[in-house]
Amino acid sequence: MARDTTDETPLTSYHQMVEYLEAGNKPREDFRIGTEHEKFAFFADDHSPVPYEGERSISALLNGMADKIDWEPITDAGKIIGLAAKSGGGAISLEPGGQFELSGAPLENIHLTCSESNQHLRHLQEVAEPMGIKFVGLGGSPKWTIEETPRMPKSRYDIMTNYMPKVGTQGLDMMYRTCTIQVNLDFSSELDMRKKMQASMKLQPLSTVLFASSPFTNGKPNGLLSWRGDIWRDTDNARAGILPCVFEGNFSFEKYVEWALDVPMYFVLRDGKYHDVTHVTFRQFRDGALKGEIPNPEPTLGDWTNHLSTVFPDVRLKQFIEMRGADGGPWKRICALPAFWVGLLYDDNAMSDALELTKDWTYEDVLGLRDQVPRDGFKCEIAGRPLLDVARDALEISKSGLRSRAIMNETGSDETYFLQPLEEIIASGRTPAEELLSLYHGEWNGSVDPIFEKYAY
Repeated sequence: MARDTTDETPLTSYHQMVEYLEAGNKPREDFRIGTEHEKFAFFADDHSPVPYEGERSISALLNGMADKIDWEPITDAGKIIGLAAKSGGGAISLEPGGQFELSGAPLENIHLTCSESNQHLRHLQEVAEPMGIKFVGLGGSPKWTIEETPRMPKSRYDIMTNYMPKVGTQGLDMMYRTCTIQVNLDFSSELDMRKKMQASMKLQPLSTVLFASSPFTNGKPNGLLSWRGDIWRDTDNARAGILPCVFEGNFSFEKYVEWALDVPMYFVLRDGKYHDVTHVTFRQFRDGALKGEIPNPEPTLGDWTNHLSTVFPDVRLKQFIEMRGADGGPWKRICALPAFWVGLLYDDNAMSDALELTKDWTYEDVLGLRDQVPRDGFKCEIAGRPLLDVARDALEISKSGLRSRAIMNETGSDETYFLQPLEEIIASGRTPAEELLSLYHGEWNGSVDPIFEKYAY
């Protein structure tokens, strides 16, 4: 998320919280695709992390990008922490460890999404190369210890850093040493939202396998294929993971609100200052728990919006739906992730097929799969079927959905073109992480340093 909101509209009723989510309903012709991707910045000469301050730094990159693309700086306590498009169509933000994120504009098709990524990376390279800085796309930081990893000056991250060790064992690693690719998709009604949430929540562990690319920690194999996926198993289980309520036949905006109300908050923003309120849930906040603790202690719509951005289920509901299960990766997989989900969920027949594929999967089935996939990848099964067989079926459904959209580029290719990296992974039966491990044990001679070239942008 690029910028925390300061909408001061009083939150006086329960229905306002439900209506906020309902406001995401839009006609199919207005459906858009918003893609987010994060990458680690490093110095090309020694593969060390890039600090926030200095002539060659994260802040210098942001200032250079501001000059190049004429986006507005986002600041926190006088420090530049991101950029926002003046059109409101996109943003660049920083994750806690300096991970550089593009939150893309809402676009009509995958061709435009890929063009956006190309342009972003080209601009970034033009600014970064004179500083000797490059970027690598992976799910987890392969080499740097958490002590070596820089920390970005964002107030919300200070609150999270203090809180994470109280609620899980891997929260700081999540914050400082992971990267993801995500896609944000629209819905037309509560029923459409329910179908998309249910299909995507069930299939999110498959996404974790298809994009698994975090097998190294502190310069050595960590015994996992998706370290990032495993990290989310014990980051903050009150706000993360697979949500049981989504599996209910009558799942609704109201049920999601009920779940989110009982998740502890991170912060309340008042007059530009972040107040640590991790000791209360949003429901307690509404009931007056912060009176006497913060200025203007009555909740606002901005407080609710910010709270929804700090809950982390594998699929997150806002005024759109966020797919959160995939590791970061190289350029070609930045485009493959949105293509996979758009194919599954933006065509009615494809979405029906996806729901049919997963109809017998229970919450317990999916939770068990979610727990197993970071280590075992395609060796997993669900509901008696090998996950690799499920992956083949899901990819064919996605391809059919993209073919049905029939959106061509200037050379006459439709959006199925962007699924090629996933076709190659499924054909091989090996995750990207297994490819990396094979290189590590082979031609890389037990070193992770070559990864900074192989996966570099």
